[in-house]
This record gives sequence, structure tokens and C-alpha cells, in this order.
Amino acid sequence: MLVLLFFLLFKLPVVYFDFGNEEYFLAEDEFTLKWIHSVEKEEWLEMYERDGGELLLTETVFKTFGAGVPSDGEIISAEDGYVHMRINQHLPEMNLTVSENAQTTILTEDKTIPLYELTEDYEFVTISVQRIHLWQYIGGKKLL
Repeated sequence: MLVLLFFLLFKLPVVYFDFGNEEYFLAEDEFTLKWIHSVEKEEWLEMYERDGGELLLTETVFKTFGAGVPSDGEIISAEDGYVHMRINQHLPEMNLTVSENAQTTILTEDKTIPLYELTEDYEFVTISVQRIHLWQYIGGKKLL
């Protein structure tokens, strides 16, 4: 009985993806959001961590400065031809428009997850940190 109670009441923090009609989660503590910039047509990366009940945007990586590019972060030295900027900004949630044109993708240490293949073009996805029951974690929809 105690095991059943634990199984029903214990909750784990996950990165939660709400597509409106579908919900997925990542068990990993860190992920990278990657897309192709609509004007510059260059790859853009943002690194996130799960920090308590929020997302923490730790770093952004882009090719060149331009309109809409953050300018108040600390530049990190890199030799790869990209600008690396430390951001360290907490976000309670992130609202994202996913598109095939931008190739919106989630990267983890061992997975590449093309979000644009999981939803219609230009659909919204809300990304947040949620605590889910152990039974949801075991039987739920993990991003693969």
C-alpha cells in the first residue's frame, strides 16, 4: 500500500512542452533550442537549464549582431566563428512559434528532436517546468 501511495503522490520536475492538443516532456535538466534566423538565415542556439520551477536561459549563440539580438549579456570567448553570449535569465515559461522554415529543434546530450515535425507549421508551443506524477513520468509522452 505504501508503494502504491508513493507511486501516486510522488512528483518529478520535468521540462514540459504543451502543444495545445499534445503534451510532451523532457527528463533532462538541460537542452538547447536551435532554429534558423528568419532574416539572416543563420543558425541560432539558446541553451537552457531547468532551475527549480523555472527555465534558465544560460547562453545564446549566433553568427552576427543585428536587430533584436541581445546586447546586455557577457560575451564569451570562442573560436568557432559565432558570438557566444552569457545571459542567465530566468523564465517562468517560454512561448515559442514552431516552423518548418526555421527548423525549430530541441537538442539534448543524446537526442535531436525536430519540434516542427510534431505540430503544424507556425503553431505555438509553451515550454515550462512542471512537476508530474511518477506514473505520468513512466507512462507519459517523452520527447524522443
